[in-house]
Amino acid sequence: MFDVCIIGGGPAGLMAAETAADNGLSVVIIDAKPTYGRKFLMAGKSGLNITKDEAKSEFLNHYFNAKKWLAPIINNFDNEAVMKWAQDLDQEIFTGSSGRVFPKSMKASPLLRSWLIRLSNKGVTFYRNWKWVGWQDDVAAFETISGKKFIKSHTTVLAMGGASWSHLGSDGLWADILKKNYVNVTNFQPSNMGFKIQWSKYMKPFFGSPIKSVRITSGKFSTIGEFVISKKGIEGSGIYAASKFMRDGNNLIIDLLPDTEIETLNKRHKHLSPKVSRSTFNRKVLRLNDEKTAFFNEFSQHISTQDISHSAKSLLIPHEGPQPINEAISTAGGVSKSALNDNLMLKAKPSVFCAGEMLDWEAPTGGYLITACLATGKWAGLGAVNYIKSLK
Repeated sequence: MFDVCIIGGGPAGLMAAETAADNGLSVVIIDAKPTYGRKFLMAGKSGLNITKDEAKSEFLNHYFNAKKWLAPIINNFDNEAVMKWAQDLDQEIFTGSSGRVFPKSMKASPLLRSWLIRLSNKGVTFYRNWKWVGWQDDVAAFETISGKKFIKSHTTVLAMGGASWSHLGSDGLWADILKKNYVNVTNFQPSNMGFKIQWSKYMKPFFGSPIKSVRITSGKFSTIGEFVISKKGIEGSGIYAASKFMRDGNNLIIDLLPDTEIETLNKRHKHLSPKVSRSTFNRKVLRLNDEKTAFFNEFSQHISTQDISHSAKSLLIPHEGPQPINEAISTAGGVSKSALNDNLMLKAKPSVFCAGEMLDWEAPTGGYLITACLATGKWAGLGAVNYIKSLK
């Protein structure tokens, strides 16, 4: 019999495990895969962005509709706490020009390795290749390579991720189990994802090319950023940041020349012959690089020469919707706030807590995802600690 059974070995689950262990509880942490933190490691392949160094009020705004109920949870383990957490695991950190914070190694593996060793030294028990299949007589049941196994515990923390990158463990199949136990689960949607575009044959040479320094606008969201032309459509940090608003039905508008005023373009236009060719107009007025020129031409062939300058500053990008949910970096949806008490315990299943991407919140990339996973893991771990104290 353990005090706490943690199901899911990502950042949220590991943080819940450490919080419980630090409070003197016996802890077992179980993962369906052969190793822990697989999605965490994948995120670190392009540079592990652990948090963002910015004012708390601005930081919280990136959690959209979940801001109000997540605020006390994140304030309890905020961006400064995340930085200290990494440093305490012997990882030097640095802050980039955008405020994003990274380990100097830029990798997740040294941090994860150090963390697992620390947890082991604190007496945490680890089981791998155990797939949670629900409860049997209120005891957690698992499918393993050696048959069905059961773990008895006073409390449980569920931290099994969302429904993207299923090959890494976040398959979202737990949702059906919870629904059968009368837990309200909001349907999953992709978050931080690319969007599908059927390109003409002229775009093929530009697959993989970045489009840099553009203004990306969708609904009330607007930012200066960049994205990548891919075989399937458009993706990259700027598109991910706008993806929630695009997914929710707002148009995507690109300003290819955010540093050039329309008046400047009009002045250049005045010096040209009225019969100037489109290619000459693009070269002498817009002065776009090859990638931007190809991208602009793809969506502006129907536009008259008189309107080209305005279109380059406000180019409507039609698309065919988001890429599949399994290709999204993260997901919206999950266990709804209404299904939880203030300690992240399930109302329909007392003694069971939830953390991380299982919860119904979303945030852009940039350190916000990992921070909230760590913070909710900490909060759920504290909830489990206080619940056990209440039993004594």
